[in-house]
Amino acid sequence: MYHVPVLLNETLDGLNIRPDGTYVDVTFGGGGHSKAILKRLGKTGRLIAFDQDEDAMKNIIDDKRFIFVRSNFRYLGNFLRYHHVEKIDGLLADLGVSSHHFADDQRGFSFRFDGNLDMRMNAKAATTAADILNTYTEEQVSDVFYFYGELRQARQIAKGIVRKRAEKPFAIISDLTETTKSFFPTEREKKEMAKLFQALRIEVNHEMDALKQLLIQTVDFLDENGRLAILTYHSLEDRLVKNFIKSGNFEGKIEKDFFGHISAPLTAINNKVIVPNETEINRNPRSRSAKLRIAQKTK
Repeated sequence: MYHVPVLLNETLDGLNIRPDGTYVDVTFGGGGHSKAILKRLGKTGRLIAFDQDEDAMKNIIDDKRFIFVRSNFRYLGNFLRYHHVEKIDGLLADLGVSSHHFADDQRGFSFRFDGNLDMRMNAKAATTAADILNTYTEEQVSDVFYFYGELRQARQIAKGIVRKRAEKPFAIISDLTETTKSFFPTEREKKEMAKLFQALRIEVNHEMDALKQLLIQTVDFLDENGRLAILTYHSLEDRLVKNFIKSGNFEGKIEKDFFGHISAPLTAINNKVIVPNETEINRNPRSRSAKLRIAQKTK
């Protein structure tokens, strides 16, 4: 299966779907969430789905209410305007990497395989993980692992990578795992390696910048009382989403108007983040680290 939707019912309920509404799924993937949204839409409802990965095109839904956009969701506004969409009633984002990508030994997302050090969500993008490892300065490599992987050994790892690439450029996954595994305690090697791969993937795909741009544009397009539903899988993206919903900025800095009201464009629907229960985790192991946040556009 391409991808099993995470927290599907909770996400759909959070969107509070109107049969005649216009909705956006910015992470189409296998189409699981999109198909479920279409089932709740009436004849006049619309769904626009985004995905930058060519593989996702194989899952395009044959439905006149459905529009597929092959693009990164950072270009949300451009394509909504192109399709003459002025306001939307809800937007869904299931961030992170799908099961399909982790299972593809040629995409480079998992250290379980020994394919190319690629990690591009859009295969036409210019920069691969290998390019970063071979061309970034030692300080830049260290910053990637420290800020996006939260690895305390980032500086030592960066030194090891720069030293190794002087002998032979990085090309395949084992080049990276063999170079870095000595920096991790044996009992934590898999978890630390996962953080390292996460950091590289985020940098390759500019994920944090894209998420910021998405959130800002979503506010502009959400109609009054429109809903935003976002699934996150690591602390970096969840912190951004949480802060933006709470304050309207990414630092979480609360600003108030003359009357003492918080000046934020969104209001949290679930003040306590929604996480999967044991049944959900058993059904879909990918959901183990998922956090769902729902927000509504304020007046």
